[in-house]
Amino acid sequence: MRRVDFDWFERHFPHRPSDAHKGTMGTLVSLTGSYGFAGAAILSAKAALRSGVGLHYQVLPEGIYPLFGAAVHESVCVPVKGDRGRLSPMDMEMIHPLLDKATAVLIGCGMGCSETTAAVEKIVLDTVACPVIIDADGINALARHIHSLEDVQSDIILTPHVKEFSRLSGLSVEAILSDPAKHAEEYSVKHRDVILVLKGHRTYIAQNGEVVENIAGNSGMAKGGSGDVLAGIIASLTAQGVKPYHAAVMGVHIHALAGDIAAAKLSQTAMLPSDLIDSLPEVYMKIEDTLM
Repeated sequence: MRRVDFDWFERHFPHRPSDAHKGTMGTLVSLTGSYGFAGAAILSAKAALRSGVGLHYQVLPEGIYPLFGAAVHESVCVPVKGDRGRLSPMDMEMIHPLLDKATAVLIGCGMGCSETTAAVEKIVLDTVACPVIIDADGINALARHIHSLEDVQSDIILTPHVKEFSRLSGLSVEAILSDPAKHAEEYSVKHRDVILVLKGHRTYIAQNGEVVENIAGNSGMAKGGSGDVLAGIIASLTAQGVKPYHAAVMGVHIHALAGDIAAAKLSQTAMLPSDLIDSLPEVYMKIEDTLM
């Protein structure tokens, strides 16, 4: 098991050419949010945009469009009718052309745990060839059709916390907490078609038995919405062409560094997940200054 340092960042951090334009810096399509959970879509979108993606398309139920549009000005919004405030399989026909443009897809944040979420997710997994980042309710839905991962065309990044990982793996929470690194490694060997980001006090990123441990971050990040920020960062980096495993490792570390900056300024008690996003420019400045 290894940890990340700036030598690693120098090899894998995405380079922005001087002649770059929005079309060359990746296209992320997010299927996130539902009635009552507009914040999850907002946080993940803002984190993705702050992390450098060229184009961000937000597919969301029309009922939360006013909230999202007022909070996020840089995304291209695709409001759909939905079903009782949630994305529906009936909406997917109109967004197929959008998914064809994507260099990464984010699904799950705040979508709601329901049969419609599972159905939308399965359509995405059966359709797209680009990497797919699955978080939160997307993971809970995936637990119902985990066998579908056997036939996917794309790289899959899963970002569960311990309870979500328990649903995915069938292990008890107590067993996972007894040795999270071991269980992350074993899951990644069993499911070689996925990259696992097992979130917790220490976060472990695993693929094919290779595990990276993240030790940065602090308990002030233990608040609802922090995972949405992480999902947006990882999705953004992946959309920009960073290899999915490297994007997962890099995203976790950037997220943790932002958490440490926010805590230093605001305290672990008072900091919010939105403060992680506000701290991202300082993180990226430090990385870019080190790499130049």
